[in-house]
Amino acid sequence: MMTSRELVYQTLEFRNETTQVPRHLWSLPWAAIHYPEQLQKIRDDFPDDIQQGVHTVYAQHGPATKGVACEIGEYSDEWGCTYVNLQRGIAGEVKEPIVPAEDEDWEDLSRVRIPYEALSFDVAMVNESCANTDKFVIAGACPNPFERLQYIRGTENLYMDLMLKPQGMMDFIAKMHSFYCDLMEKWASTNVDALLFMDDWGAQNSLLINPSVWVEIFKPMYKDYIDIAHRNGKKIFMHSDGNTLEIFPHLIELGLDAINSQIFCMGIDTLEQYKGKITFWGEIDRQHLLPNGSEKEIEEAVKKVYHTLWSNGGCIAQCEFGPGANPDNVYTMFDTWKTKL
Repeated sequence: MMTSRELVYQTLEFRNETTQVPRHLWSLPWAAIHYPEQLQKIRDDFPDDIQQGVHTVYAQHGPATKGVACEIGEYSDEWGCTYVNLQRGIAGEVKEPIVPAEDEDWEDLSRVRIPYEALSFDVAMVNESCANTDKFVIAGACPNPFERLQYIRGTENLYMDLMLKPQGMMDFIAKMHSFYCDLMEKWASTNVDALLFMDDWGAQNSLLINPSVWVEIFKPMYKDYIDIAHRNGKKIFMHSDGNTLEIFPHLIELGLDAINSQIFCMGIDTLEQYKGKITFWGEIDRQHLLPNGSEKEIEEAVKKVYHTLWSNGGCIAQCEFGPGANPDNVYTMFDTWKTKL
């Protein structure tokens, strides 16, 4: 019998000639708080084929984080960014950037700390974890340069800076990217199956910034992450919310293996041109269908994805069980992928 790891590889490489589609549930703490029994049933009936993250320990420890990430109140992360959270079970938002609006040249970065201690994780422990599972394992690191810059600078200020390109910002980007490359290189030296990076690039109908700026500044960084993965024999996944249609050709050109994106926001038929060129790592519409769709609508949505984008692979049964989602619809989604195609 094929293992989960083998199933995912065959799906990513478009040589899955079965009707078995790999599964991967993303559940936010919100789901465990509000629907613990339903969440457990979903996990019991439709176990994941993908394990995202690996337990390990670090030889070096930097300044401790403050607060709890998904609880009401403030939380400060390893970079020094502070998030304000008004709802239990989801992540908060950065309200006060570290580099203030008046520092147009990014001259004072004293409050920003790059968490180099993340490079000190125990490789042997990671390898042992990989050996003890037959699931497809994604590394426990996730570079997010665009989002990190927003947390540090503030979204509105950053958009201005990306057009003006102050030297201080460009110097910091180079330093941050060097750290992320080192982190990816170390994870690529382990026995994980894939690396991961993410950035939320899309609004409802278009990219958040001018595509030419994305190509100039961010595409080279993504190329480095993808090249590191492939040079070390790893697959590489990416997540990005919103309408990211404008960068799909670039990501395929770079060799990205799988992308988690809001495919219903962009239109399933519009994405058919990329069938067989990249794996669609989910998802099912969480703006409308997962909260309010009928059982029939959920089934039809899954079948639409499968019949439009499947090519002996190229699809992973994934969705996000987060605020607003109806647990019955999440269950129906996985059940349809398993039994009703």
